[in-house]
Amino acid sequence: MRRMQKGLTEFSDTLRTPTLLVSLFLALSFVLVGTLYTETFGEYMSVAFAWMVANLGWSFMLGASIFLIMVVFLMLSPIGEVKLGGDYEKPAYSNISWFAMLFSCGMGIGLLFWGVSEPIWHYIWPPYGEAQSSEAVYTSMRYSFFHWGFHPWAIYSIIAGSLAYFSYRKGLPMMLSSTLEPILGQDGISGKWGITVNTIGVLATLFGIATTLGLGVMQIGAGLEELFGYVSGPNLWLGIIFVVTLLAIISTASGIDRGIKWLSQINLTVAGLLMVLIFVLGPTLFILEMFTTSVGGYLQNLLQMSFWTDPAGTGAEGWGGAWTVFYWAWWIAWAPFVGTFIARISRGRTIRSFIFGVMLAPTLVGMVWFSVFGGTALHIEHFGAGGIAAAVEADSALGFFSMLGNFPFSGLLIAVAMVSVAIFFITSSDSGTYVIGMLTSQGNPNPPLALRIVWGSLEGAFAAVLLFLGGLEALQTASIVGGFPIMIIMLLMLYCLVKSLRMELQEESLPLERAKLRATMKEIRDRGDMEDEQ
Repeated sequence: MRRMQKGLTEFSDTLRTPTLLVSLFLALSFVLVGTLYTETFGEYMSVAFAWMVANLGWSFMLGASIFLIMVVFLMLSPIGEVKLGGDYEKPAYSNISWFAMLFSCGMGIGLLFWGVSEPIWHYIWPPYGEAQSSEAVYTSMRYSFFHWGFHPWAIYSIIAGSLAYFSYRKGLPMMLSSTLEPILGQDGISGKWGITVNTIGVLATLFGIATTLGLGVMQIGAGLEELFGYVSGPNLWLGIIFVVTLLAIISTASGIDRGIKWLSQINLTVAGLLMVLIFVLGPTLFILEMFTTSVGGYLQNLLQMSFWTDPAGTGAEGWGGAWTVFYWAWWIAWAPFVGTFIARISRGRTIRSFIFGVMLAPTLVGMVWFSVFGGTALHIEHFGAGGIAAAVEADSALGFFSMLGNFPFSGLLIAVAMVSVAIFFITSSDSGTYVIGMLTSQGNPNPPLALRIVWGSLEGAFAAVLLFLGGLEALQTASIVGGFPIMIIMLLMLYCLVKSLRMELQEESLPLERAKLRATMKEIRDRGDMEDEQ
């Protein structure tokens, strides 16, 4: 095993790295152009979104399914016994801390934003079938499970597992280019192709985080409008971005073992208590029945949903691009960030236990979350007073708060939800600064604080620019544009990971095979000697 490179530890040293310089130039150019030419740039982004959905949507569907199939293969094959680290290393974090951190940075804001709005949207605009029908109730929850289930966590697992393996097992720096070492060679990971790969990773991470932070800002703004009557719009969003980005920078100064770890555990507790409260006060029996029915529907239709691109146009026009293609591109664009962070906290686990934890636990929690909040909203809309669909059609960010408005002490519940969104915002931004800092400091697992502050500020600027360029539509465009090149890199990454793991297993089994061969030859010689004696 090669000795792991620790990366650059001084901010002044990072200023001479090509990855940082190129990434900073491109990131600042995006912020500057988006600020000066907002309308024109927004139009170009809309055109890019439409073109990519129409021409490349199938590739996201196929790519995400390939990642899921390969993750299952890695978990079930003998490869799963390989450790992400030394043979006798123990996990760096307890299961509870590990899960809290990967869940908070992996899906926190998104679940709060879409936990009610997505099932309601599928109810009033289903992929096929009659809208606002009993069938649409089942379809809405099944597709919510699909979009937040096995596929996104399989995408995360590919990058996280590859980075952890090549970094902790092979001793390479924690950079995206290190995962392509079997193709690029050890010197090539820092060469021009390595710089290109890492720069793409930085920009995709910025787009992915900006999308998530933008959703969080829109939801905090919607909560302030619900509670205090402030008009949720660009001016309010800008103020929220400034305040929460500042808090995220303060958090990043405390490090992973304090800021991110503590905030993640606190937030998981707050969100969990809110979910239990709604489960008890809401339509409990309906929630349980929807959970059971939707799990069965999801598993039964998983293969069909995974490859459905609707080339004949039998479904709702534009639905696939607005939902499944957007989600797969979002997860892929976000994967360098989430994957790097998960790799950073997953040292010492076997590939099998790593995949099992990353794939199954968050998927199950996501299903329970949608069943409780989305199921409650569907029950109110389909059987009760309604009103949630109208709020969601007006602004998707209002869905969660509109549902909470149907409960006693709704003001307090909305305030708690806003605090949870803010903490998820902070942990996502904080985690992102670590990831981009690692990519731009040659894989240093604890990048310089000044570098993290620079990238934390740019993450907030990216979110602000995208929101001013067109709100949710601009966020969706950013995800798809950032996701496509990362998907190509991930396919190469998957090839390199499987190749390296197979070579390692062959090397480990070679001495055993030689020993077996020597024993067989000895047995043959012994038999020959006995026959000669007879």
